[in-house]
Amino acid sequence: MNILWFIPTHGDGRYLGSAKGARQADYPYFKQIAQAADQLGYTGVLLPTGRSCEDPWLTAAALAAETTHLKFLVALRPGLMQPSVAARMTSTLDRLSGGRLLINVVAGGSKEELEGDGLFISHDERYEATEEFLTIWKRLLKGENVQFHGKHLQAENGRLLFPPAQTPHPPVFFGGSSSAGIQAAAKHTDVYLTWGEPPAQVKEKIEQVKKQAEKEGRTVKFGIRLHVIVRDTEEEAWQAAEHLIRHLDQKTIEEAQKVLQGMDSVGQRRMVELHQGRKDKLEISPNLWAGIGLVRGGAGTALVGDPQTVADRIIEYKSLGIDTFIFSGYPHLEEAYYLAELVFPLLPFKRSGDTGLSVPAGEIIGNNHFPDAASAASSS
Repeated sequence: MNILWFIPTHGDGRYLGSAKGARQADYPYFKQIAQAADQLGYTGVLLPTGRSCEDPWLTAAALAAETTHLKFLVALRPGLMQPSVAARMTSTLDRLSGGRLLINVVAGGSKEELEGDGLFISHDERYEATEEFLTIWKRLLKGENVQFHGKHLQAENGRLLFPPAQTPHPPVFFGGSSSAGIQAAAKHTDVYLTWGEPPAQVKEKIEQVKKQAEKEGRTVKFGIRLHVIVRDTEEEAWQAAEHLIRHLDQKTIEEAQKVLQGMDSVGQRRMVELHQGRKDKLEISPNLWAGIGLVRGGAGTALVGDPQTVADRIIEYKSLGIDTFIFSGYPHLEEAYYLAELVFPLLPFKRSGDTGLSVPAGEIIGNNHFPDAASAASSS
């Protein structure tokens, strides 16, 4: 099992859709989150991509120097860069970070945003171009001299002189809910990522991707992208969820949904369909809450509950074939601790690296002894 956290380079705060309690998302704050995730034993962190975020490659390069074990899931955007440039960036960051790079292939998104970036091809053509991009990119990272003539891309005598630390290349993560996306993912991905839909829908998607991958003679691992709200009790967790959207008015929701519904992303459309822009129908599956998707693009659902309940829901997804979980929560620094301290001990998860716990955890009682770890475990 792998558990990743999230660096909120698009902003952070205590409430959705409100400047109240908003937090300045800057490098010192990203550094705090990354170092916390590193010390707590998270496998890695995801860095978002798009015009609403800081550049993930530059951010990851800076944070890699501030951490020891943490891996960085960074976006490649076919169509917005040449595969040869992407291969050099991949190789350099992988080597300089000591083999801690993971690749998140992002082919979809907002048509308007992509056109603003200079990409004017259709939804399905973007996935065609992605397949060509990854074919060239992989061959370069393997050390091949690349000759390639495709519909969208060409390469003559392409070479990469500096190899990556991981062979043949860093692991490739890839989503895509459309037929074109699943087809491209089945050919190229190491880990297929799905957003946090109810287990029945996730199971259906996993089976669909597996069948397509089998046609390509490949096997694929699976990951899921979710938010999380965990507290000592179920009641406290649901109160925290409601607290998160307490300042969210209908006008703000409608403005956000208008933008999200205009995207040609099938995955985004499926997220919108879960809540339909309504605040009164947000628990879409036991302990799965769609409130975040009212105003946030991308992953819009959260696991909500006490530690054991959240752990049970994670295990439920794991039983479907998910082995990589990418979580986030608001605010991201505090919630990274909540998840690690309350839920990690209940999961079959081996923390990455040295968590720094060279002495027993907890404050010494009466200047005399540490709290009893056994009693803490039994009370949970």
